[in-house]
Amino acid sequence: MNHEVFVTCAVTGAGDTATRSPHVPVSPEQIADSAVEAARAGAAVVHIHVRDPKTGAGARDPALFREAVERIRSADVDVVLNLTAGMGGDLVLGGSETPLPLNEHGTDLAGASERLAHVEQLLPEICTLDCGSMNFAAGGDYVMLNTPDALRAMARKVKSLGVRPELEVFDTGHLVFVNELVREGLIDDPVMIQLCMGIPYGAPDDPSTLMAMVNALPAGAVFSAFSIGRMQLPYVAMACIAGGNVRVGLEDNLYLSRGVKATNAQLVERAITILEAMNVRVLGAEEVRDKLKLKKRE
Repeated sequence: MNHEVFVTCAVTGAGDTATRSPHVPVSPEQIADSAVEAARAGAAVVHIHVRDPKTGAGARDPALFREAVERIRSADVDVVLNLTAGMGGDLVLGGSETPLPLNEHGTDLAGASERLAHVEQLLPEICTLDCGSMNFAAGGDYVMLNTPDALRAMARKVKSLGVRPELEVFDTGHLVFVNELVREGLIDDPVMIQLCMGIPYGAPDDPSTLMAMVNALPAGAVFSAFSIGRMQLPYVAMACIAGGNVRVGLEDNLYLSRGVKATNAQLVERAITILEAMNVRVLGAEEVRDKLKLKKRE
C-alpha cells in the first residue's frame, strides 16, 4: 500500500463528453478555471487536453494549449502541469470492406515533432506518451495509432526538453514496450507510468489484471492507476492499495454518484476524502516535483 499519494485530475479529455455534461470544460478559459478549481480542491497534478471552442471536439492547436497553460500558471495556486501528447494518433479506416482510403472525418495523423509542438513551446513538468496502438473504446473503424518508431522519437524529444514523460499503459503489451524504452535509456528515472484500466478494448479493471500489470512494472517505477465510469472512485482505493497514486476527473467519469453529475473539483474532493479515511497522506505539488524530479518553468 502507498501511504503518501498524489492526485491527478484529468480535466476534460478529447472524447464526446461535452454534450453529456454541462461541467465538462471546452474553451481554454473554462479548462484553466476547472484545473485551478481541482488544484484548490487538492489535486497536485492537472492533466490537460484542449478542445475546439466552437465544436467541443478534441484539438491539438498549440495556441489553445498556450492560453490554458498561461491562465493556470498565472493563478494563485501551485499545481504540476501534465499536457497530453496523445492527439495526432487517430486512425479511422474507410470501412470493413474498403479500409482505404481512410475516413477523413476523424483521422488525424501527425508526426512525432508535430505531436510535441505544444510541449516544446510550453515546457510543462510532464507530458503523456501513449505506449502502443489499440482498438480504442470508440469502436467501429477507429484505431489509436502509436508506432514504436514514433514513440521512440517522441521519447527522445521529451528527454531532450527536460520534460518527464508519463507513460500511458492501456494493456499488458504496452508494458513490454515500456520496459524496452527503459532498457534503451530513453526514459530517465524515476519512470512514471499511468495504468489506464477498464477501457474497451484494453485491460479490464478487475483486481487480478491490475496486479498483474503492477507486477510487470520496471523496478522503481512510480505509477498511478485509474478506471473509467462508475469504477473511477472505487479505483481511488484500489490504486492506493496496489502501491500507486490516483487519477480522477471528467476525462474518465462524469458522475459523483448515480444520476449526480460531477465537477472536477468534486471528484478530487471525493478522492481525498477516500484517501484520508484510509489514513493516507495526500501530497502537494512541490512534494510531487521533489518525488519525480520535475522541472517547473514559468
